[in-house]
Amino acid sequence: MMMTTGKPLSVLLADDHRMLREGIRALLVQLPEVGSVADVSNGRDAVQVAIKDAPDIIVMDVAMPDLNGIDATRQICAHRSDAKVIGLSMHSDSHLILEMLKAGASAYLLKDCAFDEMSSAIHAVQRGRRYLSPEITNTVVGAFMEMRGTDDLSLFSLLSAREREVLHLLVEAKGTTEIAATLCISVKTVESHRQQISRKTGCHSLVDLVKFALREGITHV
Repeated sequence: MMMTTGKPLSVLLADDHRMLREGIRALLVQLPEVGSVADVSNGRDAVQVAIKDAPDIIVMDVAMPDLNGIDATRQICAHRSDAKVIGLSMHSDSHLILEMLKAGASAYLLKDCAFDEMSSAIHAVQRGRRYLSPEITNTVVGAFMEMRGTDDLSLFSLLSAREREVLHLLVEAKGTTEIAATLCISVKTVESHRQQISRKTGCHSLVDLVKFALREGITHV
């Protein structure tokens, strides 16, 4: 257990699984260094709260509704260079881990980790260090070695940030008008993004788009 130094930490927890979110929250409030824990259930709310309230630590699920945790982290870090984000996922896929770190996360934990790891990760990122679950360290190193000299053809290199937002809402069965309202863009712009997504991914039906998003690990629809 780490010693408490300075003012208690404020934590924002973003996870769409209510039971898991409440369980993690209950454990976090028991840490002596944690003073408050706010929680949200989707990536878009996570961005708004993180920018508005500037919590000391953000624990971010990778796959969430409305906006995935990777793009949410990227948006938060674009507004707050001092943001300290801990990625949290069921998946140990190397491309998700690398994209989360590239987005600005300082740590990445697997959801089945022992809670002591969460405490260690908070301790590390608060001091400006990085933390990875021991189980995925070799995965990250191996993926980095394989990436050298190769083209990255992941979702995050194929599509722009806005196209990923549109894709995320499409696979949640949101209509064009609803997507336009959510993103504050025109219906025509949504349709243009949809065409670009289809062209770039080769997915020309909603079923194909859902399969693509599931394969990339950004949603669990």
